This record gives sequence, C-alpha cells and structure tokens, in this order.
Amino acid sequence: MTTTDVSSNGATALACALAEDSLHSGWPPPARDETGTLPLSRLRRVTGYIQDHLDQNLTLAQLGAVVCMSPFHFARLFQRSTGVSPHQFVVRARIDRALALLAAREPSIAEIARVVGFRTPSHFSTVFHRMTGTTPRAYRTGQIATGPDRGEESVR
Repeated sequence: MTTTDVSSNGATALACALAEDSLHSGWPPPARDETGTLPLSRLRRVTGYIQDHLDQNLTLAQLGAVVCMSPFHFARLFQRSTGVSPHQFVVRARIDRALALLAAREPSIAEIARVVGFRTPSHFSTVFHRMTGTTPRAYRTGQIATGPDRGEESVR
C-alpha cells in the first residue's frame, strides 16, 4: 500500500466517521424519495467518482467507501436507485466516454481503450460491439465520414 492509498483510506474513514456522528447528533435523517434507495446526494457523489475514475479498476469496495457503505449494501441500493448494477453502470459510462472520443481521428483506438479503463483493445472492442452493435473502428469511420455537421439534420 502506498502513502497515497493510506491517506486516501484515512480520509474516507474520517468522512465516514463524521457522517456517522452527524446521524446521532440530532440532525434529521436524510430525505429519500423512495425507501431503500441511495439518497440523491450520495448517488451524485458516487456517479461523479465513477466518471472521474473511469480509467481505473473500480471495485464495489471503493465505490461503497465513497458513500460510506459496505460493498453489498451499496450495490443493492445502487441497483434499486438506478435500475442497473454498479458494474453495468461503469461499463456503460466507459462506452459513452469512448463514443465521444471516437468522434475524432485521435487518439488511437488502443489509447481510447486504455483511457476508458479497459485493459486490452480486444476486450474494449468486444464490449463496445456488444453494447453498440458495431466495432470501434466502424463507429469511428462512420463518425468521421458524416462529420459533426453532416449527421442528422437539426430542427430549426
């Protein structure tokens, strides 16, 4: 474990302890739209964390720590809140980021795969094809051929 990991874990533990103290300090519990879901503030926090760390290997333990929850409890509430599992959400976020990056000629597909968190370009291509119905190269070729201004006609 590096010094950064220790200080990061220490900060997370401190944040969790402070959150726990505030629960017992007489403050009202956080408002929820639906029982058994993540409060909106925690959902925003974890989805922002996912977007900021797509290039890293994200585990349930890490994501749960962001919102001061056990991995199992976090996964269950995240699924109820979003309708998809944390893993499906992360993969979809990675593919969405890749779609945006593929609209330009640079960087290479292999670099995009790395930037959005896939270990190999092959795995990236497989997942991309499964989710979009086309390969990254075919998608890029289509995007470059149509250009940003030649796509669907805008309604004016």
